[in-house]
Amino acid sequence: MVQDTRELNRRAVLTALMQSRPASRKSIAGISGISAATVTRAVDQLITEGIIAETGEVVSESRGRRAVQLDLVSERKFVVGLDLGASNTRLILADLLGHPIVVLETPTPTEATSDELARWLATTLRATVGSSWERIEYICIGLPGAVNQRQHRVSNATNLPQVEEKTFLGDVEEAMAKPVAFDNDANYALLGEQRFGAARSTSNAAMLTIGSGLGVGLAIDGRILQGEHGLIGEFGQLPAGPFGTRLEHMVTGGGIIRWAAEAGIDLTLPNELFTSNAGPALNVLRAHFDQALLIVLTATTVACDPETIVFGGGIAKSLASTLDRYQMALEQNLRASPRLATADLGDFSGAVGGVVAALQRVYWDLGIDEAVIVSLPRGDSLSLDRIQEVQYARPRSAEKIQDLLR
Repeated sequence: MVQDTRELNRRAVLTALMQSRPASRKSIAGISGISAATVTRAVDQLITEGIIAETGEVVSESRGRRAVQLDLVSERKFVVGLDLGASNTRLILADLLGHPIVVLETPTPTEATSDELARWLATTLRATVGSSWERIEYICIGLPGAVNQRQHRVSNATNLPQVEEKTFLGDVEEAMAKPVAFDNDANYALLGEQRFGAARSTSNAAMLTIGSGLGVGLAIDGRILQGEHGLIGEFGQLPAGPFGTRLEHMVTGGGIIRWAAEAGIDLTLPNELFTSNAGPALNVLRAHFDQALLIVLTATTVACDPETIVFGGGIAKSLASTLDRYQMALEQNLRASPRLATADLGDFSGAVGGVVAALQRVYWDLGIDEAVIVSLPRGDSLSLDRIQEVQYARPRSAEKIQDLLR
């Protein structure tokens, strides 16, 4: 019973610290409702375990006395967020407070077989993080397609079919030899934008990624919706076009190119559809695109009634200046519309979300209260500026990895 009480106090102190870090013993006592003496005993235990440390002094509110601040030992362990895309793979190594340590963006070897791709992921990560590998606690990987957590399988990954092989997830876990979690890339992108981007502090939100594929992530009360088969938000599978054409083939890059070819229009890049001086033929094609996208946005809105829908992906960048058109159309159709915004984290939304998911697993293992975990980590440690600073400080990372793979 004594041990149970000590553990409860330890968890309460950690939870209070993470709610308002860095914090003094006095402020932790105030937040947790635990006596000062009990807080001190729990703090001493956590310091002995190497989980928290004294970081400095601050002037307290009581007669000018000085109180020592406490904070999590951030570099005790590391986590990785990895976004495996059909064109590029992005990863972030971060400490326990979400500060980026290493950032990498490199082309995905799309011609590799399933087992080769799994080994490539592990080799790339090991080469990127170097000596930090042993301290990695969790790796969260975002994948294109629906991730079935029960069957440990991926489906509907049209643009990277290798991940659909029944052994792929297991091969990745074996190659990593670390705790690994998987989810749809749009889900992780939404998680990243909720904590550090355009949907920050928005409990009901959605993420719409449009590029080589179409992905939608949904969140209600701050929690990402997944479902038993990972199919929540797979609106791209809706047969909404002529002859049952799926929505994914009507709004993505490959779909736009195919539509243009069928209409006899010479379109080299899908983004050319959105140029301001498009001719009559392209305007007709754009109208079809707009109608298909409006269906996606309507389905997203009625699915979770989001306050914000964040746009990410290559096609989404071309829509940034015209989002008000879709917002007005939603307003006319539904008499209400969420705010439409482009991703603050750019192409790194998914990798950031992977870091957030991995950190939340670490926090859970430490005993931090679940009600607080869903709002962590806080601050701006994984803003796009911070990520780019780290990325640009390591311009030769990709070259080093390619040397190791030869």
